[in-house]
Amino acid sequence: MKKVKVSLQPIVSKINMPTVLKTAILPGDSIERLFIATQVGEIFYIGDGVIRTFLDVRPRIIKVGVSRGGYDERGLLGLAFHPDFYYNGLFYLHFSVAGTQGPGAIPGAPLESFKPNPCDSGTLNLRWTNREMYYDHIDTVEEWSLQPNGQPQRRRTLLNLRRPFLNHNGVNSLNFSPETGKLVLTTGDGGSGFDPFNLSQDNMEIAGKIIEIDVVKETRIYNPPVATRFNELPVPVQETLTVIAKGVRNVPGISFEKVYNRYIKYVGNVGQDLVESIFSFVHYKPIPVTQLVQASLGNSELDQEGLINLGWRGWEGAFPTTVIKGCAASPTLDEKTIAYYNEAVETSVRRLQPLISYFHKDPRPDRLGGTALTGVQAYLGNGIPGLTGSVVFTDLARDEGVHPPVRGFLAYARGQTDCKLNDFSIIETDYNFGSGSAYYVSLGTNLDQTRLYLGVYGSMKVADFNQGTVFEITP
Repeated sequence: MKKVKVSLQPIVSKINMPTVLKTAILPGDSIERLFIATQVGEIFYIGDGVIRTFLDVRPRIIKVGVSRGGYDERGLLGLAFHPDFYYNGLFYLHFSVAGTQGPGAIPGAPLESFKPNPCDSGTLNLRWTNREMYYDHIDTVEEWSLQPNGQPQRRRTLLNLRRPFLNHNGVNSLNFSPETGKLVLTTGDGGSGFDPFNLSQDNMEIAGKIIEIDVVKETRIYNPPVATRFNELPVPVQETLTVIAKGVRNVPGISFEKVYNRYIKYVGNVGQDLVESIFSFVHYKPIPVTQLVQASLGNSELDQEGLINLGWRGWEGAFPTTVIKGCAASPTLDEKTIAYYNEAVETSVRRLQPLISYFHKDPRPDRLGGTALTGVQAYLGNGIPGLTGSVVFTDLARDEGVHPPVRGFLAYARGQTDCKLNDFSIIETDYNFGSGSAYYVSLGTNLDQTRLYLGVYGSMKVADFNQGTVFEITP
């Protein structure tokens, strides 16, 4: 693939962890402005070269970074502007709610403690029980409105979701579909590792799904009950929801590319121990949640034709999900064992093949190993030669077997929809980060997808404050 070089032009620095980067035109304004949402709960926008506060919801968000040495995957996770935001002032937030800290779904167990043992069926069939007591936190999806006086005001809550673990809540998790006009929510599998309760493949679980929300439908329910399963939602709320996809581990958003009169959808799925993956699809048949619930109540077979299945937890991208152990006979090698053989078989035909899989360890001399996919965007501009019509993605930190300072990386691949596994190419950058670490934590674009923005943080810990810089990616 063609070598592409870009420049990183700093826009704003010394901000907190930038989780969402996207643009909008404020009502009554004439300029498209960049909005930056931070994980701790601030939303800024850039106007006339000055950074201004749009909304600060820090008091409403769970205190992040107080455990696990400052690392956290909760907080303000999603921001989306209504397609008619300029006229109606509506926008949407997804965040972890203050005061909802619980003991976790497996009390007393460290987050990384769960690992399936293919020789022990008990580890392959765990159940999340007593959910109202044993959970980590509650996430909420809210609708807000920008008032005529310029002040944002909360209008209603669309969903309240109880989450089993601290991690895998999604990020850049709210985006409007230009195809359907609906709000798309991407939910992670609930966290820990290896999806211990197999929530992502269970049709009734909200976790591990990509969901469309019809925000036009009026439910007259302004604060729905907290739920983990679709059948726990009131019927008027169920009627606003359809499911696009399941088999999700953790998704850094969804991106759309219009080609003639159809839309290609790009979805990244963060991997477990081996591989990061990006999927693409055009055609899908969303299943109304009311149908899912009726099929469950009647114990009847559900027509899942057209429902996208990313394959997790049986598959990690192009590979069956694998448990890795050190080889006693050779420290330089690893023993790799299929974690969930039966589930890999069951989902092998139904799952969508990835467009791109890139690896944590890649022996090829012209590739970098990755750690976690943090952003996926279709680029439709002509300003950066070589990237037009590509899908661009970011990884948190390259794994080159070297010591700090850490660097993330940018890469790209050509979009295609024939389900053939594609290759990728690293994008070279010219910015000198000096001796500090540079984790690539988010990727964003403007309204017509002709400009790209990169969020970089100097630490993996959200509790290390003011280490964020947002760049524009330029020729």
